[in-house]
Amino acid sequence: MTRFNITILGCGSAMPTTLHNPPSQLVELNEKLFMIDCGEGTKLPMRKYKTRIGKLQALFISHLHGDHIFGLPGLISTLSMLGRTNDLHIYAHREIELMLKPLLIYMGQHLSFKIQLHPLNAGKKEVIYENKTLRVSSFPLKHRVDTNGFLFEEKETQRRYAYCSDTAYAPEIIPFIEGVDLLYHEATFAESERNRAAETYHSTARQAAEIAAAASVKKLLIGHYSSRYNELETLLHEARAVFSNTDLADEGKIVSL
Repeated sequence: MTRFNITILGCGSAMPTTLHNPPSQLVELNEKLFMIDCGEGTKLPMRKYKTRIGKLQALFISHLHGDHIFGLPGLISTLSMLGRTNDLHIYAHREIELMLKPLLIYMGQHLSFKIQLHPLNAGKKEVIYENKTLRVSSFPLKHRVDTNGFLFEEKETQRRYAYCSDTAYAPEIIPFIEGVDLLYHEATFAESERNRAAETYHSTARQAAEIAAAASVKKLLIGHYSSRYNELETLLHEARAVFSNTDLADEGKIVSL
């Protein structure tokens, strides 16, 4: 059976801390790498955890808040310095052009490869990427700006991974993620901050677990922690009280499906 691994590069949220990197993950399937979100400095944990940066096939950006996209300029520059020639495909909301066009003009002919932008549909589920072994779909989440989750499905074994960050508690996403082998769901706050979660369109750890239980997923991985938490046992305890097969995301963690 081929490897189907998820590597956590960053699982913090918008406010920088010394404990966690901004959001980013790598999905490895059939010797190909795919990145989800690209927070500031993402290329550094890629090096630290010895990921094969040159094997990156495509990037999937959930939404255009800075903690999910500010690593793109550095990553693009590094890929060019490494001599990449294959096109880099980026799946994101159309407004990302406002950030990338000035960057590409600035880099000009020094960039060794082309970037292909594929706009996401924020209103419905649709297949956005497909090859012989993998299908990737996007689906709407509930946040302050247009935001999409992603579903990675291996065709042969039907192993499935769903990524949901950032989002308020949204039972309407359950049909999109039902029965997946692994669900990553944001858990920015503890229950004591439930009102704050609602105000900012984020979720508590307990709410993430409620979604996992209702969707009958096999395993839940929580992340996108608020900077107010120096320890995460409270979040883990609150999630496990609802869905026992819950684990904490952490930089360098590799989860195999």
